[in-house]
Amino acid sequence: MGASASGRGLVRRRRRRWARWTAFGITVVVVAAAGAGWAVYAKLSGNITPDEAAAAELARYEKERPTSLIKDARNILLIGSDSRQGDDNARYGRDSGTERSDTTILLHLSAGRGSATAVSLPRDLMVDVPGCRRPDGSRSAPRFAMFNQAFQLGGSACTIRTVEKLTAIRVDHHVVVDFHGFKRMVDAVDGVEVCLKEPIDDRAAKLRLPAGRVTLDGEQALGYVRARKSLGDGSDTERMERQQRFLGALVNKVRSNDVLLNPVKLYPVLDAATSSLTTDPDLASLRGLYELVRGLRDIPMEQVQFLTVPRQSYAYDTNRDQLVEPAAERLFERLRTDTPVAITGSGSNGSAPLRPADSRDGSYEDSHAAPFAEPVVTVSPPPTFRGNTAAEDTCE
Repeated sequence: MGASASGRGLVRRRRRRWARWTAFGITVVVVAAAGAGWAVYAKLSGNITPDEAAAAELARYEKERPTSLIKDARNILLIGSDSRQGDDNARYGRDSGTERSDTTILLHLSAGRGSATAVSLPRDLMVDVPGCRRPDGSRSAPRFAMFNQAFQLGGSACTIRTVEKLTAIRVDHHVVVDFHGFKRMVDAVDGVEVCLKEPIDDRAAKLRLPAGRVTLDGEQALGYVRARKSLGDGSDTERMERQQRFLGALVNKVRSNDVLLNPVKLYPVLDAATSSLTTDPDLASLRGLYELVRGLRDIPMEQVQFLTVPRQSYAYDTNRDQLVEPAAERLFERLRTDTPVAITGSGSNGSAPLRPADSRDGSYEDSHAAPFAEPVVTVSPPPTFRGNTAAEDTCE
């Protein structure tokens, strides 16, 4: 009886020791996993460079900046830099000591996150550039110049102030990405498919591709979106449309490939997306980016829209652009007030023809039926703009 009780006690002690070691082992695994998770979070957050200089410069001019009209709507300025700094970027030309905005897109996210509208701003657009702080600390004088000179003179802060002056739209956030970051992003999603109407053989862009459906890797994609003279009619308008369609295909690839729901696929995309980003301080962390984009995955592809601000050749130089008015102001007003933007594939010069008597309040037409008849109120439909959506197949 005693021996039996002793045996049972030994078994209980062994079980307790096993339970303690099991609990300890589980704790070690959990802590290790948490540590690994924190290490990943810290690495990805550390990839992003906070644009403290731009934040300080914008704070200096806070009183003259537009105010946000719609709560929870967001306007993000996406700037593609042509910087040649760094070994990888230097492959695309000589470093002249200055950076220019090769591509600039104003991205508007609706308050309910039901739509996203990306508006390309031509680099050759003639605009009023305010006096800006140069990298050496001196200040430039205000000038009427090409839009991309703003970034060259005063970086992202000068570009933001120029955009706000042009559109009266408050820029809530900004993101600057260079050539290397763009290529890594495309490679991280295993390439992006486009459709080519004819073969491409462009030595300057180092691009040689067959006609038809082609999946571009990062290097090829960079050449494709930057090429200008060798593709189509050589205009910057066509280049911007090509960039828009490519970005739509990229968004579609990320959404259709379950990247956002698969950690194994998501990590390299996040690593690539953050590795070459410079953003305002509020976005310079994974948490900041997550807060911004968490609702984007529910936006229907048909509501992810791309268009170019209405523009035409500048009256005094056909190699430059100017806004088409009142079409441009109608577009800016809709973005300011978070009003849906209607797009169509037809039209020219970045804007489809606006419908007659375009007025949000309606217009009056006299009735000829009787001398004292009541005027007939006609409500005009909203303006439409030339563009495309992420849902469109570039091969159709």
